[in-house]
Amino acid sequence: FEILADSLSKIKNYSEVTEFILLGIPHTEGLEKVLFGIFLFIYIFTLLGNFLILVAIISSSRLHTPMYFFLGLLSTFDIFFPSVSSPKMLVFLSGNSRVISYKGCASQLFFHHFMGCTEGILYSVMSYDRFVAICHPLRYSVIMNPRLCVILATCTTLIGCIHATILTSLTFQLPYCGPNEVDYYFCDIPVIIPLACADNSLVQRVGFTNVGLLTVTLLFTILVSYTRIGIAILRIRSAEGRSKAFSTCSAHLAAIMCAFGPIIIIYIQSTPNPLLGAVVQILNNIVSPMLNSLIYSLRNKEVKRALKRVFCGAGLISEA
Repeated sequence: FEILADSLSKIKNYSEVTEFILLGIPHTEGLEKVLFGIFLFIYIFTLLGNFLILVAIISSSRLHTPMYFFLGLLSTFDIFFPSVSSPKMLVFLSGNSRVISYKGCASQLFFHHFMGCTEGILYSVMSYDRFVAICHPLRYSVIMNPRLCVILATCTTLIGCIHATILTSLTFQLPYCGPNEVDYYFCDIPVIIPLACADNSLVQRVGFTNVGLLTVTLLFTILVSYTRIGIAILRIRSAEGRSKAFSTCSAHLAAIMCAFGPIIIIYIQSTPNPLLGAVVQILNNIVSPMLNSLIYSLRNKEVKRALKRVFCGAGLISEA
């Protein structure tokens, strides 16, 4: 009987986890209603802002250029990126279940890294587009032809998919048979692999190296593009020309800082801080997509004109 009891105990201890429990944002107990209101507003504003940018780009023939093609892709990803974690977070902040299925958790992790990686590569592609536009203006339409734009968009999505598949496979090849409480508001590598009931050091190193190398590579390509752009802008003789060129790039640079800043903080800190990590991830996953819609709409005269024409055509505002 003792042997049987011991065997049953081992089976129980090593039974597979079928669901996880999201504990939410660390150290925010009692603030659920306030956070629910804040994040619901941000989420709705993000969806609406990026949707309006898409409407402006699609409806205006003047915006059917490579720059706005990639901006439209960015707005599309900015709609889906916060949708990976926000709906579930809003559900448990409203007092409902915090449980997420095993497959649901794996899906969250996959789409989080797929969207994040794809956006990061898209920023690099957009910086190359600005480099060609400013440094080679006479050859811009030849270099950035529709075929190249489609190839760049396809490769961007494909690389993001491969990256996310590798990280998700590495994370969920580990056995999960014990604790299932995730001390976070969504499933991500740093909070999931500590729950594995096997050695996770190799997966942790490979995963962090993968994310780190990708981030460094993308930042390097962006830095090279903008260094060349900066040199070209300084060579422009007219103040008006320099101002126009700088204005074109400043919005993109602001978006890059919003996107890559949080990633660097999360994956480079030597001693992970749960609260800091959560705040930084919220900036990256939820706030940054909202800021992108503000940056590219408020600072872009063409987008504002296109939106005005759309609203005038719908009779929502009068022509001024």
